[in-house]
Amino acid sequence: MLRIVLPVFIAALLSPGRCDPSDGSLTWSELPRLPDRQGFGGPYAGSHNGALLVGGGANFPDKPPWEDGRKVWYDSVFVLEKPEGAWKPAGRLPRAIGYGVSLSTEDGIVCIGGSDADRHYADAFLMRWEHCELRFAPLPPLPQPCANFCGEILDNVIYVAGGITTPASTEAMKTFWALDLRKKPLQWQTLEPWPGPARMLAVAAVQGGAFFLAGGTDLTADAQGKPFRHYLTDTYRYQPGRGWKRLADMPRSSVAAPTPAPALGRSGFLVLGGDDGTLVDFSPPEKHPGLPAGILAYDTVADAWKASGEMPAAQVTTTLVRWQGGHVMPSGEIRPGVRSPAVFLLRTSD
Repeated sequence: MLRIVLPVFIAALLSPGRCDPSDGSLTWSELPRLPDRQGFGGPYAGSHNGALLVGGGANFPDKPPWEDGRKVWYDSVFVLEKPEGAWKPAGRLPRAIGYGVSLSTEDGIVCIGGSDADRHYADAFLMRWEHCELRFAPLPPLPQPCANFCGEILDNVIYVAGGITTPASTEAMKTFWALDLRKKPLQWQTLEPWPGPARMLAVAAVQGGAFFLAGGTDLTADAQGKPFRHYLTDTYRYQPGRGWKRLADMPRSSVAAPTPAPALGRSGFLVLGGDDGTLVDFSPPEKHPGLPAGILAYDTVADAWKASGEMPAAQVTTTLVRWQGGHVMPSGEIRPGVRSPAVFLLRTSD
């Protein structure tokens, strides 16, 4: 298992007693690769009963998109039961789907929304790993279909934000929904959204009793009626009972970064890479150098961002999973139209 230690220059940003890693570093380990040559964009991922599960998502199995390759969605689920083990087929999702939100709970992995080649879905379900068997249970559907959104759990309440409603949407969503896992029957609530542009592919985080929403992209229609991205840097904090507050802008845009963002100490979180928009029109596409690998650290007390080193590999449109005392970054997109089966485990030194 490859082990990489990269310096993360956070000390100047963070005050003593806050999110101050003891050795000023992040540790990255490479786990076994997913058993797929291409890897997947937009997989559902989570942990349950000690096992790591990754399923669904999409790739271009035959030809890349710039050669008119067809994008294919999958329903296969793989399981890794220990870091030094091997991935095994675990079963199949209810349908071939990806680009939803997946969050780990004690009862299982909550999988919300998502898309396939034809439509977006409002469906939600619980994915469980019990006695070496994959099981599912239905959950209440979202108020409307949604994909390419973000979410996180705060005090047993799931919050999800933004997204798009159809594959051809030229407008992003400005929606903020909550599902309180403590209240029965379970039911989604529509909450007041953040005081800024609509967005998709943003990053969600939870720290210090608050939900954070950072970056992403808004959409409009271009001259041909196709979606055009407006890269965002704005950041917001939501505190239950107190509402939203705009925070310091990110130093650069970050679209489709792995989410939820990993917490750092007691008052920080990290945004891992993400598309910053600087290579949108890069040509030729087969020579694309890859997406940014830079890490941004946010201090919730100082309301300040800091560039903080780099990842060993930049992967986007994937879900971070808390597992084995760290955060797993499974598969994802490494440049437009290209995935990777690589799986990394990040441990913070706090």
